Amino acid sequence: MRARSHLGVVAILSITALAMSGCAGASHPPLFANPALLGKHHTTGSSPIQHIVIIVQENRSFDNLFATFPGARGATTGQWKTKSGDKTQTLSAGDLYLPDDITHCNAAFKIAYDGGKMDGFNQERIGVCALRGLGNNKLAGAYPYQYVNPSLIAPYWDIAKQWVLADAMFQTQGSGSFTAHQDLIRGGTAIDGTASDPNGTQSLIDNPSQMPWGCDSPPGSKTKLITIAGKYLTNGPFPCSNKFPSYPSGDYETLRDLLDGAGISWKYYSPCFVGSPKGCCHKACGGESGAVLNAFDVIYPVRYGSEWGTNVSMPETNIFNDVTNGALPGVSWVIPEDKNSDHPGHQAHRIDAGPQWVASVVNAVGESTYWDSTAIIVVWDDWGGLYDNAVPPFQDKYGGLGFRVPMLVLSPYARPGSTVQGGYVSHTQYEFGSILKYIEQNFGLGSLGTTDERATSIGDIFNYEQSPRQFQPIPSKLDAKYFQAHSGKPQHGDPE
Repeated sequence: MRARSHLGVVAILSITALAMSGCAGASHPPLFANPALLGKHHTTGSSPIQHIVIIVQENRSFDNLFATFPGARGATTGQWKTKSGDKTQTLSAGDLYLPDDITHCNAAFKIAYDGGKMDGFNQERIGVCALRGLGNNKLAGAYPYQYVNPSLIAPYWDIAKQWVLADAMFQTQGSGSFTAHQDLIRGGTAIDGTASDPNGTQSLIDNPSQMPWGCDSPPGSKTKLITIAGKYLTNGPFPCSNKFPSYPSGDYETLRDLLDGAGISWKYYSPCFVGSPKGCCHKACGGESGAVLNAFDVIYPVRYGSEWGTNVSMPETNIFNDVTNGALPGVSWVIPEDKNSDHPGHQAHRIDAGPQWVASVVNAVGESTYWDSTAIIVVWDDWGGLYDNAVPPFQDKYGGLGFRVPMLVLSPYARPGSTVQGGYVSHTQYEFGSILKYIEQNFGLGSLGTTDERATSIGDIFNYEQSPRQFQPIPSKLDAKYFQAHSGKPQHGDPE
């Protein structure tokens, strides 16, 4: 997806910057500006950051995790669409564990978004989307209108109180995890760009029809495409077919291409799944996260090259060994198992150890010699059907921007917050391309030419001239040793 700002991005809201105080229960959603019209961030001086760790969690909106965080633009009420008009719905405070998944494909996004009214979350469905739409699942009703009691996600709030919470990070597309994870390695999912039309006319959207999502998928798998005209095709080429991606033309490059070209090390730490390197997994191998969230299973030259099982490192707990053994790469993506991912609807596990998992990775890096030269980014891949009050600031030709998700950042050079607030709350508008842009700028990689071109870098979160901040361990019930011992195995008495 090349330089979408050249495709005539249409702003759907006023681009006037509005000063807004953080207010839990705000009755009006915050407005954000079109990034194409904002000044670009330029870092000053040479960067001390040599390692960037991106921890990718699952399916939570900003309001679901941080509705009441001081100074952030959260809300504890939302709009509910009825035949007679909108009504105000109070968000209930509940558990992190949610027994049911909510549809969160592009069709569900459009229903919840409702032309910017943000009142259709009650008309999403319980269950997963079919290739051709929401299916016949029951209406979600009040289920999306909830936020997690802060005491149940203490590690996330502890990080936000000490470091950085971004309250204007938006998904690249209003869609599910498949495209989101592609966006986090390349900034878009256009599949037919050419030299004469680098933007392409078709883009992958939503999740493929069968698992695994990539080269290991069974025959007959399909993808959905969204065209530049806003129409859908449901018989698109499946990732890793002979038509996708179009290597060696480079039309579907990822950060891997730029990093390899610059000699910067990288790893994608992923749960194991069928097709993983022999001997890397427990017998319980085959969990859903490994099968669907390994973004590089889509990339043919990685899946069938020397980087599979090396740069793509399985299981995900290998990051602990690499930190201990002095082998942390320049750029890391860290993907959790289902039970540690925050994803709603995993009935078998009955709990979510996501906050403890994140804390264990953060603490492993923070208490190591890597801390002085590292930036840790925690981001959630999509909204998971859960309510959020912030209207996406613009819509492009490919289903984005999507809804707002949380982002946390830790680093010795992260800007401190006020003495009252503790952590720094960034109100700068970001998208997933903002993370990629920061990586590109930090290592001098050049640009992929996707949404990284239009996005505002997250570089304004850092101040390289300040005295490096000391790391304080994030309190957590579970540590790295626990997750290493339980990787690929049932957790907390879960059934075999």
